[in-house]
Amino acid sequence: MAKIGDIVRFLSSTGGGTIVKIDGQIAHVEEEDGFVTPVLLKELVVVTPAGESAGSGTRDAFGGTMQAAQRREAERQSKFVPTVMPEVERPQPVVETPTGDRINLVLAYQPVEIKHLTTTTYETYLVNDSNYYLYFTYLSRADGDEGWTTRFAGVIEPNIQLFIEELDRDQIGLLDRIAVQYIAFKRDKQFTLKAPVAIERPLDVTKFFKLHCFHDNPYFDTPVIAVDIVKNDIPQRQMTVDSSTLEDAIRRKKHEDTRPLRRPVTRRDIKPDGPLVTDLHIGQLLDTTRGMSNADILNYQIDTFRKVMDDNIRFPGKKLIFIHGKGEGTLRQALMKELSHRYKGHDVQDASFREYGYGATQVTIRRH
Repeated sequence: MAKIGDIVRFLSSTGGGTIVKIDGQIAHVEEEDGFVTPVLLKELVVVTPAGESAGSGTRDAFGGTMQAAQRREAERQSKFVPTVMPEVERPQPVVETPTGDRINLVLAYQPVEIKHLTTTTYETYLVNDSNYYLYFTYLSRADGDEGWTTRFAGVIEPNIQLFIEELDRDQIGLLDRIAVQYIAFKRDKQFTLKAPVAIERPLDVTKFFKLHCFHDNPYFDTPVIAVDIVKNDIPQRQMTVDSSTLEDAIRRKKHEDTRPLRRPVTRRDIKPDGPLVTDLHIGQLLDTTRGMSNADILNYQIDTFRKVMDDNIRFPGKKLIFIHGKGEGTLRQALMKELSHRYKGHDVQDASFREYGYGATQVTIRRH
């Protein structure tokens, strides 16, 4: 408790002095300029108790006698305002899951208003279902572009869903192909090394405007278009660059650039009005299928079929023979689907097995 003769400083304002009188809870403090200020006792801090400032010394700024060092300390204390340092937020420890050492990575597109697909915007998310941090880049390329565009680059934490961007209708049209590259690691602990990964996937942008193309997904509360990037550590359609074959690929590219374009293999019967025959076996269409998946091969065969149909559809009565082989029937089923929808109305039948074997279809063009 402060008493008469104590040298004090004020808590709520700058300054202080010597207590010369106390009335109850009010202390009368004589300041440097000689004025006496009444202040609540609880608003005072004792700098030097009464009696400790006695003796020879210099008259202090508060009207009492203090040693020079004590006076300077009192002045410093009277002006001192403590600074509260903000508490530094520490990262939370990663809670690992039993299956999280196998990476599962999903890229998802979620409509903001699923009932208005023609006008809504779409949110892009990357889901990292693993115990690993991932340094990653997300890229896109539109048909006709020569290179890729980086849409997002950063770090995604373990077992988290990261918002990437919001897309409008025009931006959706730039996503004909997408790619994700990443490097996996853990912090503050040992871990199993994962190989760097680069995934390239085609994206059918027309699906964004068809309600039935959005499906339930365990990572989202509403239907989304989900693209699997990695499933249980297995990249889906991985882009591979083999440095040992790079020189061979360059030589092959130069050779392809200097030779005539490869066209569908067709032949006519001896008669001028004979059918046009197209062999759709991939070995007849391309010199090599290196780097192509089964889906890529099938798409190339269908594109060849469409080109032949489009080139001859204006000639009623024209007979077209497509040799597709027996096999598992996948190519034939795809042709039948094209003829039932895109090219419906033309006569379709099995071609003569005596001339073309059991794996050929004949199409006769009809006038529309």
